[in-house]
Amino acid sequence: MNPTVDAYLADGCGRCAFYATTNCKVNNWQEELKLLRRIVLDCGLNEELKWKQPCYTWNNKNILLVTAFKEFAAVAFFKGSLLKDPRNLLTKPGDNSQATHQFRFTDIAEIKKLEADIKAYIYEAIEVEKAGLKIAFKKEQEPVPDELQKKFDEMPEFKIAFEALTPGRQRGYILYFSAAKQTQTRESRIEKYMQYIFNGKGIHDH
Repeated sequence: MNPTVDAYLADGCGRCAFYATTNCKVNNWQEELKLLRRIVLDCGLNEELKWKQPCYTWNNKNILLVTAFKEFAAVAFFKGSLLKDPRNLLTKPGDNSQATHQFRFTDIAEIKKLEADIKAYIYEAIEVEKAGLKIAFKKEQEPVPDELQKKFDEMPEFKIAFEALTPGRQRGYILYFSAAKQTQTRESRIEKYMQYIFNGKGIHDH
């Protein structure tokens, strides 16, 4: 177990004002996150803290995140769309999500019931990485500005939150970010609206 993940479970990710308070979303799913952590570690993955989230890797390749949202705790597979998922146990963060698929849980009983399935999906995700499989991304309707793509690469959980928005909200943000002529302005706009995106809000929903 990585001590930085212990700190995450104790205090949260630190991205908002609720860090280290009872209102932190990580605090709301303590037992679920701890059980998911144990299940993932049983599968032999390496535990790290990346993008302020518990990230689990194989051979230095990112396999999944164990993370908390307001409504649920989740296991988010980076290449979830390549997993077979015959029983449709995984959820896409948003209609336009092309890569990440998630297990979503709202209580301990759900996790215990699906423990064997969770492990099976983890082992399959490792095999996907071993085989070097890649996701064939479809072209976006609106080109994503380089600054936004950079932020997606730096923070996969931010990309997950963005993809969970409705297509209209995504397009609104992309158009607004892209309209700025200077890189610095585009970056500042993205920083300003990151928390709105994490909260599932559109650019005009405030």
